[in-house]
Amino acid sequence: MKGNSAIKGHIVAFITILIWGVAFISTKALLTDFKPIEILFYRFCIGLLVLWIAYPRRLRGTTKKQELLFAAAGLCGITLYYLLENIALTYTAASNVGVIISIAPFFTAILANWLLEGEKPKANFLVGFSFAIVGICLISFNGSVVLQLNPGGDVLALFAAIVWAIYSILSKKISQFGYNTIQSTRRIFGYGLIFLTPVLFLSHFEWDIWRFKSATNTFNILFLGLCASALCFVTWNLAVKLLGAVKTSIYIYLVPVITVVTSVIVLNEKITWMSALGTVLTLAGLFISERKTKIISKGHD
Repeated sequence: MKGNSAIKGHIVAFITILIWGVAFISTKALLTDFKPIEILFYRFCIGLLVLWIAYPRRLRGTTKKQELLFAAAGLCGITLYYLLENIALTYTAASNVGVIISIAPFFTAILANWLLEGEKPKANFLVGFSFAIVGICLISFNGSVVLQLNPGGDVLALFAAIVWAIYSILSKKISQFGYNTIQSTRRIFGYGLIFLTPVLFLSHFEWDIWRFKSATNTFNILFLGLCASALCFVTWNLAVKLLGAVKTSIYIYLVPVITVVTSVIVLNEKITWMSALGTVLTLAGLFISERKTKIISKGHD
């Protein structure tokens, strides 16, 4: 049974990252007519509605401590992460943000070591991390010999990586409550949208629904809401429940790889030798981390 759960966890983690890796195309297309905050609001509203339809039972019997964890998860995983990432993109290069966000598994491992029982990674995790980061750098900077640092945007991206690591830890703790994963994810979405609401009024949010007359806009926002939000957050939280926060977070390494492959297939971009080498190193890092990272149980006194 344990082996089957692990296999299921790896499958849903891969599916999640596959969709998130492709989602950038939809986001990029929508940015022509929508502000980042508008895309964020609409996609999670759709996600929340879909989760209610999928599992309409109310989540009852939660304690104040549990509600605080749900609220913290919504604040970190929905509101802060996406706002920090989007703002970072306006101040620094997308390649910088891609590399910095990929450090999230490292922060997850550090926090898990302190806050979660039974998730203390050994040195092999750092070996895999090193391979993956070198590969991701090659993919992201692809032929650029000068690394342009933009302290403001780079720091925001770093905070986004830390915030996502915190979300992964919170997700693991929430999974231990024993609630249905869809119900838990729906509660997290609800809090995320509550925290997002004040930002809408500060960012000149436009309620112009006529923008959805475009079939392309409608398709892309539905893809982000149905797949990249409702489905992916449920599958990610399920993967964290089955594999643990550290092992699941390692799949973040694959996002740049999927982006490269998608760009070749959908956007007809050419893959360079540097991207190819970066892809190999990133996959090697993932393999080393997943194959050889062992978890040491802390035990009980």
